[in-house]
Amino acid sequence: MATITAADVNKLRTITGAGMMDCKKALVEAEGDFDLAIENLRKKGQKVAANRSDRESTEGAAIAVVNADKTAGVVITLNCETDFVGMNENFVKMATEMANLALNFNTKEEFLAADFNGITVADKLIEQTGVIGEKLEIRTFEKLEGAFIGSYIHSGNKIATLVSLSANVEGAEEVSRNVSMQAAAMAPIALNEEGVNAETIAKEIEIAKDILRQEGKAEAMLDNIAKGKLARFFKDNTLVNQDYIKDNKMSVAAYVKSLDKDLIVTGFKRAALG
Repeated sequence: MATITAADVNKLRTITGAGMMDCKKALVEAEGDFDLAIENLRKKGQKVAANRSDRESTEGAAIAVVNADKTAGVVITLNCETDFVGMNENFVKMATEMANLALNFNTKEEFLAADFNGITVADKLIEQTGVIGEKLEIRTFEKLEGAFIGSYIHSGNKIATLVSLSANVEGAEEVSRNVSMQAAAMAPIALNEEGVNAETIAKEIEIAKDILRQEGKAEAMLDNIAKGKLARFFKDNTLVNQDYIKDNKMSVAAYVKSLDKDLIVTGFKRAALG
């Protein structure tokens, strides 16, 4: 029987992130063969993942990262089952490392197939499911590119947002962060009116008309009044038309133009747990 030293166990723990006792057991079973021990730990992760495949993973960490020149950013959520795991320092660190890796890819599928310290991201999730004992998954993957990208992560890593501006001007860092905070707090459904899909618009008009009928309004008046209510819906639910949370006397679009008259918000991404 191979002699398993504390240094061996610690080396395997560093490689896999598994617990000390799990690493020792894996090395004993593999008779000191590191590759086999790693394989066995991953198999354990697959078994646990299969057993927990129907579990709800609504906790975790939402992370936003931006590249060095502020022209691209990504938001991901690394989901788990409990808040206890989601708030763990090592879990958040792993989520942040994955988000930084995700910057290099345009789709979730490419990202999951990417190398993460010797194994794919997808396999790392399975491995860590075995280590942690909870279902782990990348629930959200969103990438944003633009002339200037800002980001914001809400306290506790529950919400992460990105915002793109039309130009990299002096003060863009602060403005983009403030608008990212706006997107986190107010959860807009689209950037502007053009971004709201036709089905949502039709539904809002029909709801408005139903309410007006119940109020006894004449049928001939419904279209015009419903249009007014739709305008209010756009104001409340599209990012650039919302009242700016730090000064509700101006819209988000007006706030951005207060920095530079030609500056506009060109896009945003928002990821939230739940």
